[in-house]
Amino acid sequence: MVQKLVRTKRVLERKGAIVDMYTDYVQLPDGREAKWDFIAHRKGAAAVVAVLPDGKLVMVRQYRNALDRVTLEIPAGARDSVTEDTAVCAKRELEEETGYCCGKLEKLLELKSTVAFCNEFIDVYLATELKPGKQKLDEDEFIDIVSYELSELCDMIYKGEIQDAKTVAGVLAYANLRNKKG
Repeated sequence: MVQKLVRTKRVLERKGAIVDMYTDYVQLPDGREAKWDFIAHRKGAAAVVAVLPDGKLVMVRQYRNALDRVTLEIPAGARDSVTEDTAVCAKRELEEETGYCCGKLEKLLELKSTVAFCNEFIDVYLATELKPGKQKLDEDEFIDIVSYELSELCDMIYKGEIQDAKTVAGVLAYANLRNKKG
């Protein structure tokens, strides 16, 4: 039976702007000690499946350094503080990245992005009753706004063209919700 292991020590290796990297020392069931990498995401994040009145989903295209390519994602971003409600963060990020404000916001799901080595959590919301506005991008953000039919996005996911975890989870959760509602 799998059991919870005991962390005996955590050593800060690098402090970053968004995440900190640690080496954790863990006591194994047989008495040996293992070293595991751990990345602490400081604030958590929120993401938004934003649905236009015509049913299309608002998506963002942006360059992602970790992959060295442009990706297609749902709007998202980190909370301003560890106490900021993720719904507040979701509304803000939707407006900043896309210019859209939403009249209705409901939580779709909560996810942990990479449980093997990181504690990042992302709450994913469904935004409807959208009203267009103006983007308010950070000085280091360069984002194109595009919209797609839900079926197109699902096809892109299953073809491996969309691989971002929050986007895959959010789009498929919304597709499931739509299927349940008929």
